[in-house]
Amino acid sequence: MWTNWSGGQQCRLTATVRPLDDSGVSAVVRRAAERGQTVRPVGAGHSFSALTVTDGVHVDLSAFRGVTASGGDPARPTVRVRAGTTLGELHDELATRGLALDAPLELAAPTVGGALAVGMHGSGPSRGSLSAAVARLRLVDGRGRLRDVAAADLDAARTSLGALGVVLEAELAVVPAGRVRVTREPRPVEEVLRSDFWSAHPVVEAAVFPSASTALTRWADPLTDAADDEDDGEEEAGERSLGVTVAGATGRTALGGAVVVERALPRLVPRFNRAVSRLARTVSASGPMHRVLSSPPAVRYEQTEWALPRAGLAAAARELLAALADDHLEVGLPVRLRVGAPESGWLHPAHDRATAWVAVRVPRHTDHGPVLERAWRVLRAHGGRPHWASRSDWTVEDTVAAYPRYPDFCRVRDDYDPDRVFTTPPLAAVLGD
Repeated sequence: MWTNWSGGQQCRLTATVRPLDDSGVSAVVRRAAERGQTVRPVGAGHSFSALTVTDGVHVDLSAFRGVTASGGDPARPTVRVRAGTTLGELHDELATRGLALDAPLELAAPTVGGALAVGMHGSGPSRGSLSAAVARLRLVDGRGRLRDVAAADLDAARTSLGALGVVLEAELAVVPAGRVRVTREPRPVEEVLRSDFWSAHPVVEAAVFPSASTALTRWADPLTDAADDEDDGEEEAGERSLGVTVAGATGRTALGGAVVVERALPRLVPRFNRAVSRLARTVSASGPMHRVLSSPPAVRYEQTEWALPRAGLAAAARELLAALADDHLEVGLPVRLRVGAPESGWLHPAHDRATAWVAVRVPRHTDHGPVLERAWRVLRAHGGRPHWASRSDWTVEDTVAAYPRYPDFCRVRDDYDPDRVFTTPPLAAVLGD
């Protein structure tokens, strides 16, 4: 039995195969195709959607790890990394080479292949997702052929939901490593919703409880003066989590307390959340971006996240927060707000538009349905496209309407997987057969 990180998705597989090299992956795909089985590449299982659910074969690329080369133009360096490498491993390996990802990705457990497949992103007005960094991809297609993705097909493959093949290696654009100062600070919600807040820093985000008037914000600015770089900011991992550093308690304790309250006395959740927001204090830390932005989850949860036109963030957030508060759907985890640059990937939720990301989370082992469904209705009405890794009620008809390059993606899909070896019912529900 395979289970994802949150425990909300499960499946009984025919097999989980862990090939050791490219030819092994090709053999797995060919054998499955001959037997009429579906194949799904699987990473760390951090997605909340059903995209990896199958009764067929999982391809586990945990043997495909490490940075295999670095190079490119000195002004525009690149690295080649194997798809089973975790983001934490990638960050550490890049640091030894004096390099870093431009996209501030805070989770360490997801794999490079999984993060690319669903368009994993950070938060910054001019920063794209990991998919935006892709310069080249190598994969095994639906007929077991090893292929370097053609330049003309790259925007289909950089965020493909695993529909084109098993990605083995990616060449990624990187930047020289630097140090940043990260600040966490409580601010009035209305001040945060104003657009100038989101353009004031290269990395910026916020978390808001529906009943609270104070938002919990975090931003990062580069350090350019060595004199300003004395504090290494070695806070414990729990305190680095956005918006939950409270006087006299770690963020992990605050979130854990919120979840306990929610399960035992749900009517007290709004009061508890308002107290957390009022007690939050301003703190700062400095160091390499991937370290000081690291936010290991304090609790496990289910999530829906949607990409909205950035200009509509304030209106959508106000309506969503009011709806959750008025319908008594507030939980012990805040609504998370982030921003991102337009993406070229044909199926990336931020395709061709400056984006605001809105995530609603519900602790696992609680009834997440009413909260997430309410969020779906509000965020869909504001032009949202769901993050492919999150839960949603999205359909193939929605995909056709929301993604202008969908026909082009289908053309590439017909070339790379004409027999639909990689297609399962959950994938067909959002991409078609």
